[in-house]
Amino acid sequence: MTALPIDLNADLGEGFGRWHLTDDAALLTVVTSANVACGFHAGDAATMRRVCDLAAAHGVRIGAQVSYRDLAGFGRRAMDVPPEELAAEVAYQIGALQVFARAAGSRVAYVKPHGALYNRVVHDAGQAAAVVDGVLLAGDGAGLPVLGLPGSRLLEAAAGAGLPVVAEAFADRAYTRAGTLVPRSEDGALVTDPGAVVERSVGLARSGVVTSRCGHDISVRARSLCLHGDTPGAVDLARRVRAELDRAGVRVEAFA
Repeated sequence: MTALPIDLNADLGEGFGRWHLTDDAALLTVVTSANVACGFHAGDAATMRRVCDLAAAHGVRIGAQVSYRDLAGFGRRAMDVPPEELAAEVAYQIGALQVFARAAGSRVAYVKPHGALYNRVVHDAGQAAAVVDGVLLAGDGAGLPVLGLPGSRLLEAAAGAGLPVVAEAFADRAYTRAGTLVPRSEDGALVTDPGAVVERSVGLARSGVVTSRCGHDISVRARSLCLHGDTPGAVDLARRVRAELDRAGVRVEAFA
């Protein structure tokens, strides 16, 4: 099978005040899309501005990584937020990042949920619709693309609303046989062996197949591959992944 172009995205700007979690400057030399924390699970105004400036300088696309309002839990705690409130908070986060993206001479080019919200909208149609409503509210008619898990309710709702959708895969997260991510609370949810992450990255890009935790090959046809920026050795691992993709003849470029 001929490999399709692949986008490399990473979660960036995940600090707050004097606390820094990700090596944004280094990762922005590797990835093609930056999921920038918008202040609800991490990030603050100064961090958002700095990351947008760096991303624009490197020609990296800026995406709004929206979350439940959960700084203390890094956006990874389950929450029940009324749809109208969630839509407003999604729009609020996108709008905040748009200010700094435009100041850097760029723009918010897509939206990706984070953590508990990302996992919730895989199955929850109501929360997925609320996220889409927030994207529409903030988009000013621009039709912002939505990045998410293949087969999710989020991508279904976004496509139904006329928004472009981009399927995403994870090289360092374990998959269930159903093609969803193994919850972080379970053993083996993270793939920690660098060699395995690199191998999975090339396999996903070239064949659209990944082995689930229970040993079954599952189809994950994705246009974007997420490289988590908050794991130990993230920068070196991202560089290895990009080098191996280049060696395998996979064209690395941002999604259209």
